[in-house]
Amino acid sequence: MLTIGDFSRLSRVTPRMLRHYDALGLLRPEAVGENGYRYYRQEQLSDLVKIQWLKGYGFSLGEIGTLLGLEEDQLLPRLRQRRLDLCRELNRQQEIIHQIEADILRMEGTTFMEKQYHVVLIQDPEQKVFSIRETIGVDQYHDFFARLYREAGACGLKQAGPIQMLYHDEEFSHEHSDVEAQMVVAQDGPDVKIKPACLCAAVRHKGPYENLHLAYDALCAWLGEHTEYRMCGPAMDRYFGDPDNTPVDQLETGVLFPVEKV
Repeated sequence: MLTIGDFSRLSRVTPRMLRHYDALGLLRPEAVGENGYRYYRQEQLSDLVKIQWLKGYGFSLGEIGTLLGLEEDQLLPRLRQRRLDLCRELNRQQEIIHQIEADILRMEGTTFMEKQYHVVLIQDPEQKVFSIRETIGVDQYHDFFARLYREAGACGLKQAGPIQMLYHDEEFSHEHSDVEAQMVVAQDGPDVKIKPACLCAAVRHKGPYENLHLAYDALCAWLGEHTEYRMCGPAMDRYFGDPDNTPVDQLETGVLFPVEKV
């Protein structure tokens, strides 16, 4: 049997933390003497190593309690999910770093946004489009575009220009987004309409869709500096190329804000 001091010295985990694990039921001592001293079996060092291992991967102590009793084949999917969560968090942190760097450059007098995103005023031409509109979650956008292609094909329509998404929301929501997917076509048919020409403030974004918010930031900054213009229609993302066959860093998206001079 090992005293709590010996157990702490070998594992390099403080007695205070060992007592905390005991209180949570994660690692109880084998015995507690009349004097209150805790004693551990040497084999319990393996249990402690597993606790520290899972803790190092970012699992909470509450989660670790349920993981300790799992066999490896049961633990494996939990580790895979944790890896996925960490990758998502890493991407989010990288985006934050990118934004901080942009602000540092701006504060140092370097107009980062203007260099990365050149906002231009364009006359977006009239387009004949086949469209579908629905209120869906952001995570359903990919399936929504797949449906656009299916329904256009069922109507005998062929794509004659870009695919684009219009956002009709009164306010932004990840879960309930009022969106309209459009395909530019040459033929007439059901659900085919004319999207009128309009003046737009526009930028071109290159890279993953997850970073499109940077293009929106650039357009918002432009609007903040050009108060003689105001939004007069739904924002639009215009997609160039096939996302299923284009490397993520080569994806190109036009972001357009319909505007009018006040």
